[in-house]
Amino acid sequence: MLNAPLLDTNVSSSAEDSFTRRIAMGLALFPLLLLASLIATLFSALPAHAEDEACGGKDLLAGLENSNPAAYAQLLLQGDKVKNGSARFWKLEKPGQEPNWLLGTMHLTDPRVTDLPDAARSAFENAATLIVESDEILDQQRAVAALMAKPDLMMYSGKASIKDYLTPEDEKVLEAGLKSRGIPLAAVIKMKPYLLTSMVALSPCELARKSSGKPFLDMKLAQEAKAAGKAVKGVETLAEQIEAMASLPNDFHVRSLVSTVRYPDYTADVMETTINLYLTGRMGLVMPVSLYFAPEKNPTDARDMAAFEERLITIRNRHMADRGAPILDQGNVFMAVGALHLIGDQGLVELLRKKGYTATPMF
Repeated sequence: MLNAPLLDTNVSSSAEDSFTRRIAMGLALFPLLLLASLIATLFSALPAHAEDEACGGKDLLAGLENSNPAAYAQLLLQGDKVKNGSARFWKLEKPGQEPNWLLGTMHLTDPRVTDLPDAARSAFENAATLIVESDEILDQQRAVAALMAKPDLMMYSGKASIKDYLTPEDEKVLEAGLKSRGIPLAAVIKMKPYLLTSMVALSPCELARKSSGKPFLDMKLAQEAKAAGKAVKGVETLAEQIEAMASLPNDFHVRSLVSTVRYPDYTADVMETTINLYLTGRMGLVMPVSLYFAPEKNPTDARDMAAFEERLITIRNRHMADRGAPILDQGNVFMAVGALHLIGDQGLVELLRKKGYTATPMF
């Protein structure tokens, strides 16, 4: 949401580990661009560690090569099987037009993410047009207005609340997890669970940076492009993104939220690990690593997970390709979307190849 992603990803529908995939789904909410930023503004008393680069998580993969070389080798093999999973920056070429560029992003304010490598920075600065997931990131007031026009996407209506879907144990877990962030459960009791997940999956320092106005990578690029006089185009609306999330069963979202809150250290570690995999262009390893280190394994929810993949990943990839292709056909375009949208057989890189583009990995 990465656009991770934070993260969107193409995961197997076998649901061999539904708990981890619910955690991954929480991280996948990052591509719902403005949600965490908008929610963060509602809570000004967030923990103030905005300048901590790593935000407290640890890299789960670090050290595994020495402590368990067999497991490390197996993970590498799994990552290698993910099509187009070894690069985050691509050159797109078609005869008769100037080259285009495709950057996989993470929708984070982390300076390690927002500081572009020289090759990507040069391509961005020389491009005439920028494509992002939603150009609404340039006008948060318009985005808020659009969301408020559809309150059922944001809040439970009538007397319903999230407590209606929680077991007593899960309510205690959620209440404690929110309290640790200075948020009373009563203050967000009417909020839909996927909105809460988009917040609690972020580290306190990331939320603090967002609430202080620091732009995540996609927003930073859009702001710079606008200031430089470039055209900024979106291939989705924020409402479309949230409608896709809202189309999944409510109880599935509740379980995802509780799982994310129940294991805050794991959630933070998965995020830090994902950032490091992103920076080294190894996005194909994100899911194998998350599965390997999962604290629980519950082989259930295959139907829900298949629906999640189809509505939140595959369909959105097709929209990005279909809506982005006419813009890319103009040439000299820089496209920046969540990195995990790029990978896999149904990923954006492969879909653009089917539209006649030669896609060459740069890093």
